Amino acid sequence: MQARGEQTTDKRLCHDVSVTRSDAAAAIIAGGQARRFGGRDKCRLEVDGRAIIVRQIEVLRRVTSSILIVASQTERFADLGLRVHPDLVADAGAMGGIYTALEAAPADRVLVVACDLPFLNVEVLERLVDLAAEGDGAWVRSPRGVEPLLACYRRSARSVLRQEIEAGRLTLHDLESALRMRALEGAALAACGPVDRLITNINSPEDYARVQ
Repeated sequence: MQARGEQTTDKRLCHDVSVTRSDAAAAIIAGGQARRFGGRDKCRLEVDGRAIIVRQIEVLRRVTSSILIVASQTERFADLGLRVHPDLVADAGAMGGIYTALEAAPADRVLVVACDLPFLNVEVLERLVDLAAEGDGAWVRSPRGVEPLLACYRRSARSVLRQEIEAGRLTLHDLESALRMRALEGAALAACGPVDRLITNINSPEDYARVQ
Protein backbone atom coordinates (compact mmCIF):
# COMPACT_ATOMS: atom_id res chain seq x y z
CA MET A 1 0.00 0.00 0.00
CA GLN A 2 1.28 3.45 -0.85
CA ALA A 3 2.18 5.63 2.14
CA ARG A 4 0.90 9.20 2.35
CA GLY A 5 3.32 11.53 0.62
CA GLU A 6 4.78 8.71 -1.50
CA GLN A 7 4.70 9.14 -5.26
CA THR A 8 4.69 6.42 -7.89
CA THR A 9 5.27 6.90 -11.56
CA ASP A 10 3.37 5.67 -14.59
CA LYS A 11 5.77 4.84 -17.42
CA ARG A 12 3.19 3.59 -19.96
CA LEU A 13 2.75 5.66 -23.07
CA CYS A 14 -0.18 8.02 -23.48
CA HIS A 15 -3.19 6.87 -25.44
CA ASP A 16 -6.01 8.51 -27.33
CA VAL A 17 -9.70 8.18 -26.43
CA SER A 18 -12.59 9.22 -28.64
CA VAL A 19 -15.40 9.49 -26.07
CA THR A 20 -15.83 11.55 -22.94
CA ARG A 21 -15.64 9.89 -19.56
CA SER A 22 -18.32 9.56 -16.91
CA ASP A 23 -15.80 8.90 -14.13
CA ALA A 24 -14.24 12.38 -14.15
CA ALA A 25 -15.09 16.05 -14.00
CA ALA A 26 -12.88 19.06 -14.67
CA ALA A 27 -12.30 22.41 -13.00
CA ILE A 28 -10.51 25.48 -14.33
CA ILE A 29 -8.94 27.52 -11.51
CA ALA A 30 -9.37 31.16 -12.51
CA GLY A 31 -9.21 33.10 -9.27
CA GLY A 32 -5.75 34.68 -9.52
CA GLN A 33 -5.09 38.40 -9.42
CA ALA A 34 -2.76 38.49 -12.48
CA ARG A 35 -0.76 41.30 -10.85
CA ARG A 36 2.11 40.95 -13.35
CA PHE A 37 -0.41 41.69 -16.10
CA GLY A 38 -1.73 44.76 -14.34
CA GLY A 39 -4.91 42.90 -13.48
CA ARG A 40 -5.53 41.88 -17.09
CA ASP A 41 -7.54 38.68 -17.34
CA LYS A 42 -4.93 36.06 -18.30
CA CYS A 43 -7.45 33.44 -19.32
CA ARG A 44 -8.77 35.77 -22.04
CA LEU A 45 -5.35 36.27 -23.62
CA GLU A 46 -5.40 34.91 -27.16
CA VAL A 47 -3.07 32.18 -28.38
CA ASP A 48 -3.36 31.24 -32.04
CA GLY A 49 -6.45 33.40 -32.32
CA ARG A 50 -8.47 31.94 -29.42
CA ALA A 51 -8.70 32.88 -25.77
CA ILE A 52 -6.79 30.50 -23.49
CA ILE A 53 -9.89 29.52 -21.53
CA VAL A 54 -11.80 28.77 -24.75
CA ARG A 55 -8.93 26.57 -25.90
CA GLN A 56 -9.01 24.79 -22.54
CA ILE A 57 -12.74 24.14 -22.64
CA GLU A 58 -12.44 22.68 -26.15
CA VAL A 59 -9.80 20.20 -24.94
CA LEU A 60 -11.50 19.37 -21.63
CA ARG A 61 -14.76 18.60 -23.46
CA ARG A 62 -12.94 15.78 -25.24
CA VAL A 63 -12.35 14.18 -21.84
CA THR A 64 -15.48 15.02 -19.81
CA SER A 65 -18.78 16.79 -20.30
CA SER A 66 -18.72 18.04 -16.68
CA ILE A 67 -16.64 21.23 -16.52
CA LEU A 68 -16.77 24.01 -13.96
CA ILE A 69 -14.83 27.19 -13.22
CA VAL A 70 -13.60 28.28 -9.79
CA ALA A 71 -13.47 32.08 -9.59
CA SER A 72 -14.57 34.84 -7.25
CA GLN A 73 -16.14 37.03 -9.95
CA THR A 74 -18.71 34.76 -11.48
CA GLU A 75 -19.96 37.37 -13.97
CA ARG A 76 -16.60 37.28 -15.77
CA PHE A 77 -17.52 33.94 -17.30
CA ALA A 78 -21.20 34.37 -18.09
CA ASP A 79 -20.51 34.02 -21.82
CA LEU A 80 -18.99 30.54 -21.47
CA GLY A 81 -22.11 28.71 -20.33
CA LEU A 82 -20.34 26.87 -17.49
CA ARG A 83 -21.06 26.71 -13.77
CA VAL A 84 -18.86 29.13 -11.83
CA HIS A 85 -18.14 28.51 -8.16
CA PRO A 86 -16.61 31.15 -5.89
CA ASP A 87 -13.97 30.02 -3.40
CA LEU A 88 -15.45 28.36 -0.34
CA VAL A 89 -12.56 29.60 1.79
CA ALA A 90 -11.48 33.22 1.42
CA ASP A 91 -7.84 34.16 0.87
CA ALA A 92 -6.63 30.58 0.49
CA GLY A 93 -5.16 31.08 -2.98
CA ALA A 94 -4.83 28.19 -5.38
CA MET A 95 -5.06 25.70 -2.51
CA GLY A 96 -8.53 27.04 -1.80
CA GLY A 97 -9.36 26.81 -5.49
CA ILE A 98 -8.52 23.12 -5.59
CA TYR A 99 -10.52 22.52 -2.41
CA THR A 100 -13.53 24.33 -3.89
CA ALA A 101 -13.25 22.31 -7.10
CA LEU A 102 -13.33 19.04 -5.17
CA GLU A 103 -16.33 20.15 -3.12
CA ALA A 104 -18.26 21.33 -6.18
CA ALA A 105 -17.46 18.62 -8.72
CA PRO A 106 -19.98 15.82 -9.30
CA ALA A 107 -17.37 13.09 -9.91
CA ASP A 108 -14.88 11.27 -7.71
CA ARG A 109 -11.93 12.18 -9.95
CA VAL A 110 -11.51 15.87 -10.76
CA LEU A 111 -9.10 17.26 -13.32
CA VAL A 112 -7.78 20.58 -12.02
CA VAL A 113 -6.03 22.99 -14.37
CA ALA A 114 -4.78 26.55 -14.03
CA CYS A 115 -6.50 29.02 -16.34
CA ASP A 116 -3.20 30.12 -17.89
CA LEU A 117 -2.21 26.80 -19.51
CA PRO A 118 -2.78 27.34 -23.26
CA PHE A 119 -1.65 23.92 -24.47
CA LEU A 120 -3.73 21.38 -22.59
CA ASN A 121 -3.38 17.93 -24.08
CA VAL A 122 -6.09 15.26 -24.21
CA GLU A 123 -3.63 12.40 -23.75
CA VAL A 124 -2.09 13.98 -20.67
CA LEU A 125 -5.50 14.56 -19.12
CA GLU A 126 -6.67 11.02 -19.88
CA ARG A 127 -3.58 9.49 -18.34
CA LEU A 128 -3.97 11.61 -15.20
CA VAL A 129 -7.54 10.38 -14.79
CA ASP A 130 -6.36 6.78 -15.15
CA LEU A 131 -3.54 7.23 -12.64
CA ALA A 132 -5.92 8.87 -10.16
CA ALA A 133 -7.81 5.61 -9.74
CA GLU A 134 -5.56 5.01 -6.72
CA GLY A 135 -4.46 7.18 -3.81
CA ASP A 136 -5.32 10.87 -3.67
CA GLY A 137 -4.76 11.54 -7.34
CA ALA A 138 -2.09 12.15 -9.94
CA TRP A 139 -0.19 15.09 -11.32
CA VAL A 140 2.36 15.90 -13.95
CA ARG A 141 5.94 15.94 -12.79
CA SER A 142 8.31 17.80 -15.11
CA PRO A 143 11.96 18.82 -14.79
CA ARG A 144 10.77 21.89 -12.85
CA GLY A 145 8.94 19.70 -10.32
CA VAL A 146 5.36 18.64 -9.72
CA GLU A 147 2.53 20.55 -11.36
CA PRO A 148 -0.32 20.75 -8.78
CA LEU A 149 -2.46 22.74 -11.24
CA LEU A 150 -2.10 20.17 -14.00
CA ALA A 151 -3.48 17.26 -12.05
CA CYS A 152 -6.40 14.97 -11.27
CA TYR A 153 -7.46 14.77 -7.62
CA ARG A 154 -9.77 12.37 -5.86
CA ARG A 155 -12.56 14.00 -3.89
CA SER A 156 -11.30 12.09 -0.85
CA ALA A 157 -8.35 14.53 -0.79
CA ARG A 158 -10.69 17.27 0.42
CA SER A 159 -10.06 16.55 4.08
CA VAL A 160 -6.29 16.88 3.72
CA LEU A 161 -6.64 20.08 1.71
CA ARG A 162 -8.92 21.53 4.37
CA GLN A 163 -6.38 20.65 7.06
CA GLU A 164 -3.60 22.33 5.08
CA ILE A 165 -5.71 25.46 4.63
CA GLU A 166 -6.67 25.63 8.30
CA ALA A 167 -3.02 25.22 9.27
CA GLY A 168 -2.05 28.10 6.99
CA ARG A 169 0.02 25.88 4.70
CA LEU A 170 -1.06 27.37 1.39
CA THR A 171 1.99 26.59 -0.76
CA LEU A 172 0.90 24.05 -3.35
CA HIS A 173 4.18 22.17 -3.29
CA ASP A 174 3.52 21.32 0.37
CA LEU A 175 0.99 18.87 -1.06
CA GLU A 176 3.86 16.58 -2.09
CA SER A 177 4.23 15.47 1.52
CA ALA A 178 0.55 15.73 2.41
CA LEU A 179 -1.08 13.69 -0.37
CA ARG A 180 -0.56 10.25 -1.88
CA MET A 181 -0.10 11.26 -5.50
CA ARG A 182 1.01 9.29 -8.52
CA ALA A 183 3.03 11.04 -11.22
CA LEU A 184 2.97 11.25 -14.99
CA GLU A 185 6.55 11.97 -15.99
CA GLY A 186 9.54 10.93 -18.04
CA ALA A 187 8.95 8.90 -21.19
CA ALA A 188 5.18 8.64 -20.65
CA LEU A 189 4.87 12.42 -20.43
CA ALA A 190 7.21 13.04 -23.35
CA ALA A 191 5.17 10.65 -25.51
CA CYS A 192 2.28 13.12 -25.27
CA GLY A 193 4.30 15.96 -26.82
CA PRO A 194 7.15 18.36 -26.12
CA VAL A 195 7.21 18.64 -22.32
CA ASP A 196 8.03 22.36 -22.28
CA ARG A 197 4.94 23.03 -24.38
CA LEU A 198 2.68 20.74 -22.34
CA ILE A 199 3.45 22.62 -19.12
CA THR A 200 3.68 26.14 -20.56
CA ASN A 201 1.84 28.67 -18.45
CA ILE A 202 1.43 32.41 -18.87
CA ASN A 203 2.66 34.06 -15.68
CA SER A 204 4.10 37.22 -17.19
CA PRO A 205 4.07 39.35 -20.34
CA GLU A 206 7.37 37.70 -21.23
CA ASP A 207 5.75 34.26 -21.08
CA TYR A 208 2.95 35.50 -23.29
CA ALA A 209 5.37 36.92 -25.83
CA ARG A 210 7.13 33.54 -26.09
CA VAL A 211 3.96 31.73 -27.20
CA GLN A 212 3.01 34.26 -29.87
